[in-house]
Amino acid sequence: MFAYDATLYSRILTEVTLAFHILFATIGVGIPLMIALAQWIGIKQNDPHFILLARRWTRGFVITVAVGVVTGTAIGLQLSLLWPKFMELAGQVISLPLFMETFAFFFEAIFLGIYLYTWDRFKKPMKHFLLLIPVAIGSSLSAFFITVVNAFMNTPQGFELKNGGITNIQPLVAMFNPAMPTKVAHVLASAYMTSAFVLASIAAYHLLRNKKTHVYHKKALHLTLVAGFVFSLATIVVGDFSGKFLAEYQPEKLAAAEWHFETKPEAPLILFGTLDENNEIKNGIEIPYGLSILAHNRPSAEVTGLNEFPVDERPPLYIHYLFDLMVVIGILLTIVAFTYLVLWKQKQKRSNINLYHKALMFLVLLSGPLALLAIELGWIFAEVGRQPWILRGYMKTVAGATTADYVDVLLIFFIILYVLLAIASTFILRKIFKNNPVEHELKTMNASQEVNV
Repeated sequence: MFAYDATLYSRILTEVTLAFHILFATIGVGIPLMIALAQWIGIKQNDPHFILLARRWTRGFVITVAVGVVTGTAIGLQLSLLWPKFMELAGQVISLPLFMETFAFFFEAIFLGIYLYTWDRFKKPMKHFLLLIPVAIGSSLSAFFITVVNAFMNTPQGFELKNGGITNIQPLVAMFNPAMPTKVAHVLASAYMTSAFVLASIAAYHLLRNKKTHVYHKKALHLTLVAGFVFSLATIVVGDFSGKFLAEYQPEKLAAAEWHFETKPEAPLILFGTLDENNEIKNGIEIPYGLSILAHNRPSAEVTGLNEFPVDERPPLYIHYLFDLMVVIGILLTIVAFTYLVLWKQKQKRSNINLYHKALMFLVLLSGPLALLAIELGWIFAEVGRQPWILRGYMKTVAGATTADYVDVLLIFFIILYVLLAIASTFILRKIFKNNPVEHELKTMNASQEVNV
């Protein structure tokens, strides 16, 4: 029988909520951009396949928005219920981006509603496309503002603590904290990348299922893998900047992620492996000078070790595996997209190139789930890597949690809610697309235009 621990249950409930929400939030940020790309190409090339891509992706996007609203509301509720002491302190400082995030969502929702109900209502399709721009901007702004709050938790500034009270509050200084640029860039780039690979995975599924699959899915695959490759490169670049940020502002997190215990120059990068009782690394893959280059761009640079920090202020060492898996998945996705693009380029010269080889399509099929897994790993790494702090340097997690005795009941309730949401959203999405096959929609989308299927 486990002893009741309000802090533990609060952490579990918050983790479960965010783990569920982050999937829908990520797709909700990235899909509008993919819809915009498809509709833009469809209008410019007068291509009904790309127009239909935009239509169908929009339907799926609406479902993710609906679930994201429910889980996002749950997060807001839990911040007040589970972390009242944290909100009492931080809420005074960082309330501006929290408010702006709500405004950004309303901005997105208003134009999404207009966009949905005005298909084929304009003589010039470009006017309808323009309604999508505020949707894409609103979704990205929403991610921007909520990420600013998270960045503040990692590098808090813009206030002073005097005699237990908070004074000299500067909301803009708090918002534009040192963690903000890299965190926002990483969240946006990875959201765009993940959404592209999720859509590519769906296209690959249809191509694997039927060799005579409609050209619609081939065009979907090409567009999404091109976008996936571009945004995967962007994510890698931002990831490099994130490593340098950690080296300067959260060296204990970087050291824990790389099992780097002693401060020294020419530090290697360690992939995977195990630790013995003396914190000696066994069976790891060592990349000479890798950590020094990641942290400071110089092979000879000195990297701060974990032993420089008090034991009770060190992150859990298992974040090493989270970091490694996230990086490996990101590299694998980049390679998959690059391989497709190389084959596509070769096919322009040699017609015998099989662009839709089963092995490659299977890897693309896996790319969507892997991208979502990388998002989960990255989020857990970011949050657990900040422990034991909820507000780094000011408040530890245990000090910010509630002492109420009902959190275990809430945990059960919300788990049931998330299971029901997952089942319902999966069922609805399946029904939407199963009952509206591509071929049928292409024939009926514009009765006056014949489409060769």
